[in-house]
Amino acid sequence: MTLQAMVNEAASLHPERKAVWFDECNGRPPASYTYATVVKLAVELTAFLRKHCGHRGKCEIGLYCYPGVNLPSWILGILQVPAAYSPVDPDTPPILTTYFMKKCNLQYILVENDKINKFKMSHEGWFYHNSSIIEHLGLTLFQISWSNADKSSQLDNVKSKYEPFKAIGNLQPDNTVCPDQLEVKTSKVGYMDVGQKYSLAYVLHTSGTTGIPKIVRVPHKCIVPNIQHLKSIFDITKDDMLFLASPLTFDPSVVELFTALTSGASLLIVPNTIKMMPVKLSAALFHQHHVTVLQTTPTLLRRFGAHIIKSTVLSSNTSLRVLALGGEAFPVLNLLKSWKHKENKTSIFNLYGITEVSSWATCYKIPEEVFSADFRSDFPVPLGSPLLGTAVEVRDASGSAVVEGEGQIFIGGEERICFLDDEITVPLGTMRETGDFVRVQDTKMVFLGRKDNQIKRHGKRFNIEYLQQTAEDLCQVEACVVTWYQQERLILFVVPKDNFKERETLKELQKHLPTHAVPDELVLIKALPLTSHGKVDRSELNKIYHNQLNSRRCDSKLSGAEELWERLQYLWKSVLGLLEDSTEISKDSVFLFSGGDSLKALRFYEEIEILVGRAVPGLLEVILSCSIEEVYTHIRKTLFPSEDQLMTCDNTIKRKLSEDSGEESCGKYVKLKSERYFEVASGLISFIAVSRGNRLFSMNSSKSFMQPNDMVQIGTELRQLPSFLHFLSPNARKSQEQEYEMEKSRSLAVIDKANITDTSATQPNYAECNPGTMARLTLCIRWKSNTRRCVDASPLVVIPFTDEVSASVYVGSHSHTVQAIDLDLGEIKWERNLGDRIESSACVSKCGNFIVVGCYDGLIYVLGSSDGKIHWTFVTEDAVKSSAVVDPSTGIVYVGSHDQHVYALDIYKKTCMWKIHCEGGAVFSSPCLSFSPHHLYVATLGGLLLAVNPATGNKTWKSSLGKPLFSSPHCNEKYVYVGCVDGNLYCFTHSGEKVWQFSTNGPVFSSPCISSLTKQEIFFGSHDCFIYCCNMEGNLLWKFEATSSVYGTPFVFQIDDLKNKILLAAVSTDGKVWILNAKSGTAEGVDKLPGEIFSSPVVWGTKLVVGCRNDYVYCLDLYATGKKNS
Repeated sequence: MTLQAMVNEAASLHPERKAVWFDECNGRPPASYTYATVVKLAVELTAFLRKHCGHRGKCEIGLYCYPGVNLPSWILGILQVPAAYSPVDPDTPPILTTYFMKKCNLQYILVENDKINKFKMSHEGWFYHNSSIIEHLGLTLFQISWSNADKSSQLDNVKSKYEPFKAIGNLQPDNTVCPDQLEVKTSKVGYMDVGQKYSLAYVLHTSGTTGIPKIVRVPHKCIVPNIQHLKSIFDITKDDMLFLASPLTFDPSVVELFTALTSGASLLIVPNTIKMMPVKLSAALFHQHHVTVLQTTPTLLRRFGAHIIKSTVLSSNTSLRVLALGGEAFPVLNLLKSWKHKENKTSIFNLYGITEVSSWATCYKIPEEVFSADFRSDFPVPLGSPLLGTAVEVRDASGSAVVEGEGQIFIGGEERICFLDDEITVPLGTMRETGDFVRVQDTKMVFLGRKDNQIKRHGKRFNIEYLQQTAEDLCQVEACVVTWYQQERLILFVVPKDNFKERETLKELQKHLPTHAVPDELVLIKALPLTSHGKVDRSELNKIYHNQLNSRRCDSKLSGAEELWERLQYLWKSVLGLLEDSTEISKDSVFLFSGGDSLKALRFYEEIEILVGRAVPGLLEVILSCSIEEVYTHIRKTLFPSEDQLMTCDNTIKRKLSEDSGEESCGKYVKLKSERYFEVASGLISFIAVSRGNRLFSMNSSKSFMQPNDMVQIGTELRQLPSFLHFLSPNARKSQEQEYEMEKSRSLAVIDKANITDTSATQPNYAECNPGTMARLTLCIRWKSNTRRCVDASPLVVIPFTDEVSASVYVGSHSHTVQAIDLDLGEIKWERNLGDRIESSACVSKCGNFIVVGCYDGLIYVLGSSDGKIHWTFVTEDAVKSSAVVDPSTGIVYVGSHDQHVYALDIYKKTCMWKIHCEGGAVFSSPCLSFSPHHLYVATLGGLLLAVNPATGNKTWKSSLGKPLFSSPHCNEKYVYVGCVDGNLYCFTHSGEKVWQFSTNGPVFSSPCISSLTKQEIFFGSHDCFIYCCNMEGNLLWKFEATSSVYGTPFVFQIDDLKNKILLAAVSTDGKVWILNAKSGTAEGVDKLPGEIFSSPVVWGTKLVVGCRNDYVYCLDLYATGKKNS
């Protein structure tokens, strides 16, 4: 059964009934065609197209027009060729319509005659004229030529030029990052082929609100069951009048068109401009044409306004039988009840679906009793039951079916299949990921929100639709939308009712919402801006707010310090909700003791920066710990440095911030002071520090190895010349001498570029290895240390150059503690409790006296390496999971935060040298420091790889990979490498040019490991359960199949008992610790720990240290088989 066959059948039964009405709403009588006329005109068009178009049966024909009385004939005429119709919106930017036509490889396009000039001007050079005007139908056929290579190359760049802003900055769960469910599920053997003759009905593209628009080719078999079932549910008859509310490029328009035309009912069409005029539109729909069935988005319904909805759309005597709302979250029930007259009999439905499985997937009829006055207002509106032929599944993050609880919806069906972008065949029964999350309760699905709308704010995760639904429930709010502006500020846009009062609305929201969900700002607007598909245009709302911010900054220029004091008092009262309190603020008032908390402090801080129009370094710390007078003084010093330094808020302040307080930084609630001022030169410790991914850092107190002549630098892995060995203790020296011998040659290879073999011209054969290979190493537990909660952080091993102090392992855990453990004995040297969970791995300071570690409480802690005492804390604005890296020449520490900033910290002067915003997306991974060129590489969850000048914080270049980057970048002298959740390892030059990408079959959370022991190899793991080794040209050398996903970063090493072998330590999430031959990928040893492993292993000598989710840190001894000592 096809759409055109269903229309022809209805036309044969009702030839003289009106099929279509077109009303321009200009006082003239509307135009109309009977079913007989529609079919007659369609036959004429079909004959013309069959004569002029080749590839019949597999052809796709564009339709460039506005909706009018001829529209049904045009679509039917194309379908009868047979061909698929591809609507092209004349109002869409030409570069996007051209991208769509090129992506679809359209060979022919029908253009409405009065749109020919617009089409030619917009697409000049892309086509040649190949037909005359089609008599009586108002169309001209153009044949398209895609031979223009220059323009084709321009089209290939459309993705990067027009990629929409992402809706969130943070996708990872609190504990474990779980990948998107990208795999399709096949229920039976068999495929649907896009090339099958006569199979396609239409070709559309997705709206692009969550990324680059996808091309969707829809077979008749996919859409016909939708039409048939909805006709039955809505009880459509020949007496109904349906309204074409959706644009042709939005697939609900197909349901509107064919639900009417296959039933003998009438279809009402009005110009697009009338849809934007609520009064005219309501008059046309309900007074002149008596529309009985309306399918629309909730936003388009809201455009009528509460008065028109109550008095006309859902009045007691309305003509409307059926109101079907879809395409967006269903309105709050209380709002719907307020719109619906108690005598109204309209049946209201909740529709849900995605364009990728066109059009609707589920339907739910709202029970009539829900609208009674005594019915509970918190009734959750379910998505409803699957429609004919549609399969709906809810899965958790691991892909398992959810019977009760929360999960993501997947949609498909045996023949409910569409072809996306370049898909040629799709397995029958394919299930498509929706990005929408629901709660399953008593077999019913309740919509929670889109994955894109989940944000993490102030360390708490929630969906912004929760705020929107709460605001919609308030009686003062006509309509509202929430945006996460630049992933920094939560803005509530409100269309107010007459009785709206901003302060009262905010207080109401604070009563019903947790603190982290309260908006930063309310912005009043007259109406919600819409996209062409009738959905809220969030990009337009962000422009409104951006313009408002700029206006405020212009208006907020301060005349001097006196006005600053007055404005500061106002902001203080405003943020603390004390505007009605006329009492003067005491100069000694401290924010946290005046009703403030850390979240309000952030808002106060942001308001001040908006007020002054610039960043004020260190301001947040001062707000959290100091008086309002000291806050004022701190700001004044930044803004008016030339004014009298003793000037006060009343021109005679006798107090100011002391010199010491300028050097101190404060915790969120407690002002932390160091016990002594640390002089760098007086207390250097000679040491080697080893951390995940073969990152080595070494410092000698008597002779620095950081001098350029004494160091070969490979990424952030630092290697010294042989002179450093005599500083080691005898025990440490033995293993290091052996390691150095193997590394000597590769260090020279880095220095002498002429000796590096270029293998880019060859494609090497690779080995695929498996766990069954013969093992030659034994792993035995040397010690384990109980941290009392999961250990996801990777260990830091510090080996002093003296026997007076033993080697230490530093590691944090979810128990909020950092432990320092004796590497040899496993004894705890000290333990320090921090403010929250720790996933950040520690780094050691240049002097060796401190370790630096980030925490979920948003603080970066600087602890004494020998005793764990807090030397300094620095406050960021969100959780710190990033692991710090230290510059060995300056001692500056670089670290990222989930507040989307990277910080450069001088831990000795206790100051922030600079901070930069990473343009969306939290910084989960560790920065990577390169010395030649001098770059700091930063990867973000927004998919950006940034190169930053470490001295100034200025961005040198950036590259967008489009998907979150949990992997930490690593570099050598030629390239920078980073893994991505799109399943690729990417390679860039130091100037930001992409060299290659290596694809795996799962997201890559593991960081690349580069060790000069192996010269030219890169090692990393993937969620597809493989450990990979590729060369610098991106060619696979070998891959090893582990027994579970690989999150941790591998580590390259050697031990005395196997001198001729270079080994690789890697871990899989099922607790397995693998020792592989780094050259061949064969297994040399394996052991299993009693818990999951997300930590990365670190090896020193014959000891391997790694964290485990069973609450323990483990140290394993490595022995060649048969050589274990008693």
